[in-house]
Amino acid sequence: MTADDQLARVRHCCALFSETSERLSHGEPTFFAGKKVFVIFANNHHQDGRIAVWLPVPPGFQEDLIARAPDCFFRPPYVGARGWVGIKLAQINDADLQLHIALAWELVAPARLRAGRASTLRVE
Repeated sequence: MTADDQLARVRHCCALFSETSERLSHGEPTFFAGKKVFVIFANNHHQDGRIAVWLPVPPGFQEDLIARAPDCFFRPPYVGARGWVGIKLAQINDADLQLHIALAWELVAPARLRAGRASTLRVE
C-alpha cells in the first residue's frame, strides 16, 4: 500500500469518532478529539522508512506492545517518552488498527464526548 492508501485507511478509522478533526501539525496529518491529539500519521518521519501512526496507549502498554511485536510497534520520537506507541501500518490489520485508534480516542477525548459514546473497549 502507498502512503496515500495508508492515510485513507487511518482517516476512515478516525472519522468514526465524534468531533474528530484533521489538520497538519509539524507537517503531518494529525487527528484531534475535540482539541486533543489522538493520532499522528507519520510518513517516513525524518527518513525513518516507516509509514506509521503514533498514538497514546494506557500506562505500561508501550513496553509490552513493543516487546511482543517489535516488527509492528515502536517507540516514536517526541511522544514516545509520554508512553505513546508507533504502529507500522503495513504490519497491522484493519480490525487491530481500529482497536488501537478507538482506545487512543477514549484516552484523550473530553468527558462530554466520551459520555455520548458507549465504550465497547475491553482492556485486559
